[in-house]
Amino acid sequence: MDRHFEKFLKYLGTEKNYSRHTLTGYAADLREFYSFLGNLRLPDVEIIFLRRYLAHLKERNLSKRTVARRMAALRTFFRFLTREGFLKKNPIGLLSSPKLEKKLPMVLDENEVTRLLESPEDDLAGRRDRAILETLYSAGLRVSELVGLDVDAVDFIGGVCRVWGKGRKERLCPVGDRALSSIRRYLEIRRKASKKNEKALFLNHSPHERGSRLTDRSVRRILDKYIERTSRREDVSPHTLRHSFATHLLNRGADLRSVQELLGHENLSTTQIYTHVSTSRLKEAYDKAHPRA
Repeated sequence: MDRHFEKFLKYLGTEKNYSRHTLTGYAADLREFYSFLGNLRLPDVEIIFLRRYLAHLKERNLSKRTVARRMAALRTFFRFLTREGFLKKNPIGLLSSPKLEKKLPMVLDENEVTRLLESPEDDLAGRRDRAILETLYSAGLRVSELVGLDVDAVDFIGGVCRVWGKGRKERLCPVGDRALSSIRRYLEIRRKASKKNEKALFLNHSPHERGSRLTDRSVRRILDKYIERTSRREDVSPHTLRHSFATHLLNRGADLRSVQELLGHENLSTTQIYTHVSTSRLKEAYDKAHPRA
């Protein structure tokens, strides 16, 4: 790898505040491009070569989403090189990426959410799990935002929590009374079970990892456990509760801009997919109920 590669990754980390996960993905995508590049120098790259690389990715039977992600990494890289003056012109500007099919997000209905949230037991792990599920749905958090919460990030009086979202951007998220009550009940029993005053809000209580902060994967396993009990759905993820949060708000009259702020979306277009979910539900109800639908 050359100095431009390292400088680009440093730029993404320090100036753009990209997460470690995103940086790892960009690095892997660019390493693959450098491997295809061989002895060709970056200033000598032209659109014909980039089309050949795109064809190379497609020949490997990669999904459209994977190909689009790798091309997005290249676009960002070449824009950076052009802006820094290393390249006189951006060779990737005229290259089109594969169009992705827009899939509607999976959403649980309100009854399914209620059954899910009420399924944990009343012991230490059960109270933690109930608090996790309630918080995911009440605040519409990403799972990475949830596991990053500290105890002092929750304002029980103001009814909000301080969250670090994508790009390390901070925002305040409203948290409902039921979620706050579940968090309180969890912290009460946790303090009785341990004399330590741990910083993280949600802890691992298994014997071999007791007291450590929960991970994204741990939350996925917790959700899987309760989904298996309460639903026949497949592929339900923690993000499904975030999708359900947004859709239920819109179904009950919330405006799109407010939902955008609550979700921490930078662009309104990202939030607009939930209007399609709401519309599809309305169409389904119409088709069932209207005598001449």
